[in-house]
Amino acid sequence: MSSEKPIYLIAPTESGQRLAERLAALLPDARLWSAPLAELPTAWHSARQLVFLVAAGAVVRLIAPLLTHKATDPGVVVIDEAARFAISLSGGHQGGADALAEQISALLGATAVITNGSSHRALPAIDLLGKPYGWRPGRDSDWNRVAAALVAGKPVQLVQHHGLTLWQQALAQDHPFTETTTAAARVWIGAGIPDPSDLPTVRWHPRVLWLGVGCERGTSEQLLVDSIQQLLIEHQLAIEAVAGIATLDLKADEVGILALARHYDWPIKIFDAATLAACPVPHPSSIVAGCVGTPSVAEAAALTASGAGELTVEKRVFRAEGSGACTVAIATAQTEYNPEPGFLSLIGSGPGALDQLTPAAAAALAGVQVVIGYSLYIDLVRPLLKATQVIETSPITQEVARAERAIELARRGLSVAVVSSGDCGIYGMAGLVLERLAQSGWDGQSPRLEVLPGITALQAAAARVGAPLMHDFCAISLSDLMTPWEAIRKRLEAAAGADFVIALYNPRSQTRTRQIEEARAILLAHRPPETPVALVRAAFRADEQISLCTLADWPLAQVDMLTTVLIGNRATFRHGERLITPRGYPGADTDLPI
Repeated sequence: MSSEKPIYLIAPTESGQRLAERLAALLPDARLWSAPLAELPTAWHSARQLVFLVAAGAVVRLIAPLLTHKATDPGVVVIDEAARFAISLSGGHQGGADALAEQISALLGATAVITNGSSHRALPAIDLLGKPYGWRPGRDSDWNRVAAALVAGKPVQLVQHHGLTLWQQALAQDHPFTETTTAAARVWIGAGIPDPSDLPTVRWHPRVLWLGVGCERGTSEQLLVDSIQQLLIEHQLAIEAVAGIATLDLKADEVGILALARHYDWPIKIFDAATLAACPVPHPSSIVAGCVGTPSVAEAAALTASGAGELTVEKRVFRAEGSGACTVAIATAQTEYNPEPGFLSLIGSGPGALDQLTPAAAAALAGVQVVIGYSLYIDLVRPLLKATQVIETSPITQEVARAERAIELARRGLSVAVVSSGDCGIYGMAGLVLERLAQSGWDGQSPRLEVLPGITALQAAAARVGAPLMHDFCAISLSDLMTPWEAIRKRLEAAAGADFVIALYNPRSQTRTRQIEEARAILLAHRPPETPVALVRAAFRADEQISLCTLADWPLAQVDMLTTVLIGNRATFRHGERLITPRGYPGADTDLPI
């Protein structure tokens, strides 16, 4: 997830530099800062975050003259040279130091040191609450007093009229938010401006308002700005809640509209006349239709852009001598606009033990807002998850629903991790998510996506029993839920006849028992009954079970969905409690690895 500003790694000592080089290879957007410490102000003003690999006391003295305001200062993280701790020193919330410390700790196997009060109480940072959703903070918000009330555990009134309520799923049962007005503070989330209150209040504005705009050619930017501000004020709507502008394609090059969009950083949605003409509006105009081919521009554009069924504010015409004329209407969308493209991390969590999870996967888990997966797999990684993350679990048969849910949230601008056991690209969720994206016309960029591999079941099982995969091997799933049994049977026949070492996934469930019996019969038709077999259940987990046997005495009843079955080839042999497949067959003409 790239950013315009880099993360600078500052290591004044030789041992710190070695650690910085290691971290630079693991951390996206990280760069080594090689200039003298006297030039630290340059790094300070050009970086998103600074990571110091030196004593915390020294860093305090270095950055003290540079600190100005938490809203603009970069986040500062300190790592001791032994890589035991990643300390969020400054700019924990708005500077991103808390999140960066957690990410670094996952990459290095260190302990993140986070000291802010909201983290201690497992509450979202109030000054970052709406940022992942593209919400904009309201003016005159009393951030400090409301944050203090939350940290103190005092009741805080929550009023949310618009925007995703997803963040509320992560709140602990004893959270301080309440609907009552007898509270110590107030959090207000919506498109409007709240009524005055004696309660200290913070405002977040989901961007749900779409402005339909039409104008005479050459209408000035100032008239457009004044008109929109006046309309919003009259209807008690916040300008921070504006999602963007919508207009007719004939106005796509209108100088005033383009300048207005740049001024407020608003996107512009352009529609042709036929599209707008098909939209029912309360105030169609035959005169407008005669001029531009649609009886409505402002109202139809607002409704079409927002997807709303009715207008929030019907059209209003504004004129000013020498500045032109414009028409503005407002509609409210159900879904807020988020300028972020969203991010999907497809994660392989390995066999289940946390020490078998890759550092990259652990860091990705630490950095997302939402984690989605089968409940058993989520339980295995739960110790790594933060209390403020949204965790969504579902039964094992709901893979399609999980993929679609992850895509939906990523398309709304969130960063989402989809967790599979083993490797996400081997009988995992990666293929299904990518398939659904491809079917939807995904452009490869929105949402952005990364696939993080993991130790898959056949690797974990093989490691537990020796080296059975040293020659050509294949993996076959016996589940016929998504693959016809006839296709599975043909693959078993081919693999058995070709003398592959075979790993069987999903070998047997409570209701699916016939397939494994037929699989053994196929294998016995091609391989001797003394062929070594390993049954590895829940590899690297607390309830791990390992059994070595042969094709002839294979206890089928011991096999379940958590078991991986490894069947040797004609050269595989057993030595004590180990299975070994030679790298080459006896009598081969070459000593080179096969």
